[in-house]
Amino acid sequence: MDGLTPRNMTTDIQPIVTIEKLSHDYGQHRAIDNLSLGVFPGEIFGFLGPNGSGKTTLFRILCTLMKAQQGQVRILGLDVNTQRDEIRKQIGIVFQSPSLDKQLTAAENLRHQGHLYGLSGTDLEQRIDQMLARVGLNERPKEYVSTFSGGMRRRVELAKGLLHNPRLLLLDEPSTGLDPGARISLWNYLRDIRDTQGVTVMVTTHLMDEAEHCNRLAIMDQGRLVACDSPAHLREKIGGDVITLTSKVPDKLNAAIIEKFSVKTSIFDNTIRIERDRGHEFIPKLVEAFPGIISSVSLSKPTLEDVFVNVTGKKFEPDPMEKKR
Repeated sequence: MDGLTPRNMTTDIQPIVTIEKLSHDYGQHRAIDNLSLGVFPGEIFGFLGPNGSGKTTLFRILCTLMKAQQGQVRILGLDVNTQRDEIRKQIGIVFQSPSLDKQLTAAENLRHQGHLYGLSGTDLEQRIDQMLARVGLNERPKEYVSTFSGGMRRRVELAKGLLHNPRLLLLDEPSTGLDPGARISLWNYLRDIRDTQGVTVMVTTHLMDEAEHCNRLAIMDQGRLVACDSPAHLREKIGGDVITLTSKVPDKLNAAIIEKFSVKTSIFDNTIRIERDRGHEFIPKLVEAFPGIISSVSLSKPTLEDVFVNVTGKKFEPDPMEKKR
C-alpha cells in the first residue's frame, strides 16, 4: 500500500509531512503500528477511524505534544522529536476541546494568542482584524465569546490557529459540537484557505460525511493504515453495488446464500451485506431463491463505511460520545 504519493502528482514535489514506520505503544497496547505516509502541499488530508484507531495519538505527535517512539515524523523537513520549537512556529492547531476564554472578547482571545507567538503592536492588531474578517466576525471583535454560538466559537478557534500565518493547519475532529449549517461553513472556509492562501490542512475525524471533503483520506484501524486514497478512488475499489438484507434468521440465510450462489458476504448486527456488480439483477434471484425468509432488501452504491468494512472485515463503530449528542 502506497500512502506516500497521490495519484497524478509528480515525484519531485516534496511532502510537507512525512511519516515513516511510526509506531507508538502505551505499555502493552500498540496505538500506532508501523505507519508510513506523506501529505503534500495544498492538500486537505484526513485521518478517518473509529475510537482506538490511533488518530488521537498521531495528532498529538504531529502537534509536537508527544515524541515519536519508533520511526520518524518530519514536518516541513523538521524532526518532531528534535526540532519542536521550529515546527510550532509554522503550524496552526485547532484542538477538539475548546481553548477559548469565554470571559474575553473575540479580539482579546486572538491578542493573547498572538503574544504567545511574539506578535505585538500594529502588526498584531492588523492580523486580528484580518483573521476575524476571514471568519466572518469582523463586526463582533469586542463581544464576549460567552455570547457566541458553537459555530461562531469554532470560527474564533480557527482564527487563532491561523493568526501567525502557518503553512500547515491541524484540526482534531473539527466539526465537534457544530450543527449541520456550521459544518458546511467550516468546510467552505477550509477549502478557501487552501485555495487562496496555500495552507495545507490535516484533520482527524470519525464522521463519514466530513471525510468526503478531503482530497485524500487515510483510513486507520487499530493503529494501522488500511487504505489511503481519495474518497472517490476508495469507493471505486469496491465497485458495483452493495446489497443489504435483513431476516429473522440472518445466520441461516447468510449460509444459504453462500451455498447457493458462491458469493462473498459479511454479516453485522443481523444484517447481511453483499458487494456485487449489477446488483439490481441479482436481487430478484435472491428473493426468488429464499421466499419468506428475506424481510427486507436494499441496494446502494458503495460508501466510505462500505470501504471500511471491505478493508477491515468489520463494521465502523462511531465515537460513543457522538451517539449521545
